[in-house]
Amino acid sequence: MNKRVELYTALVIQPEVHVVKTRADIQKNLDRVCNMIHFGVGYFWEVPVRLAVLPEYFLQGVGTPGKGESGIADQMAKAVTIPGPEIDQLGAIAKQYDMYICGGGVVEEVPEFPGRWFNTNFIVGPTGDVVLKYHKWHIPAYIGLGTSPHDLFDAYCQKFGGDIKTLFPVVDTPIGKLGTMTCHDGCTPEVARALGYNGVEVLCHPAALQEVEGVSEPWDFWMFTRRARAHDNMCYLLGANWGKVNYEFYPKAFCPGHSFAIDYTGLVLRHVPYPEEQVLAVTIDIEALRMYRTKASHNCWVDLRTEGFKQIYEKPLYPPNRFPPGKPPRTLAEKVSICKEVFDELYRRGTFTAPAGYGPGDISKLLQERIEYAQNTGRLRKS
Repeated sequence: MNKRVELYTALVIQPEVHVVKTRADIQKNLDRVCNMIHFGVGYFWEVPVRLAVLPEYFLQGVGTPGKGESGIADQMAKAVTIPGPEIDQLGAIAKQYDMYICGGGVVEEVPEFPGRWFNTNFIVGPTGDVVLKYHKWHIPAYIGLGTSPHDLFDAYCQKFGGDIKTLFPVVDTPIGKLGTMTCHDGCTPEVARALGYNGVEVLCHPAALQEVEGVSEPWDFWMFTRRARAHDNMCYLLGANWGKVNYEFYPKAFCPGHSFAIDYTGLVLRHVPYPEEQVLAVTIDIEALRMYRTKASHNCWVDLRTEGFKQIYEKPLYPPNRFPPGKPPRTLAEKVSICKEVFDELYRRGTFTAPAGYGPGDISKLLQERIEYAQNTGRLRKS
């Protein structure tokens, strides 16, 4: 029989993030989130804090298209290893307070694939050790230069394994089954569904979601999609976003907060509806979740009938293995160019219909024209 999981408090940390240039500069961001965790653990002491979630890129920050775009050399200058001295500092806090800490979007250099960086989430546990590591799967080609496992899929699977439990890991802990996904992973159902399949009960969701992608009302894309992810997989979802950012090329509210805690029915428990630093606290009741999952009524797993959907995934849409070992992605333009093939396939399948005056093959040409214009006018890097 399973041992009862007592109520505990989870923290969602919404810090100010500095976009740093070197690994030596990281400490300012690390010190800030460490102090915010210390605050939360002390302030919410009556129901002990056992989990904290930090946002994507909380450690190093990141540059996006335009004057501040980060190239691969910029990112490698601030890359770390996991485990490593930076993550060890969070491990020491986890050990001190008998808790788990999840951080995301760490610019990680992976020894097995040198000369490139992965966007990496981690969970450290009460021993101070890393108990889970996840490499972001859905890195948006138009804005994310990091390597996805999909970019060198065959080599990645050969090194680490290609099973769904390896690619989308869940760790069974005394505070429930923990998993994690990163920012854009939550925009579509697949990563959350894989974690749900693997048994996740608390889905830790670091993000650096920008206002242009729909954080605030009335669009509210960040909230309604994640409520769906929690509802469909019957799990808690803890979404951490930047409070504000310190970078010469960004507005302060570039990623405007709105961190939240959502329960296993899709109900919003707590929300920080503003772009400023905050520590959000929520009570996690794993036993209530497990009892809720015993009901047949409105159970999003027991009525799942999968046979009719196989064709969706039989053939690749975004092609794998485009950045194999020795050939890392170097510019955003290089990555987004692959979308031309995706557009061609979407129109070929009939998933999309071309606008009036365009043929199915014209859309990839239109994208190429946009890329060339952006490069020629300094909006995207050429190298």
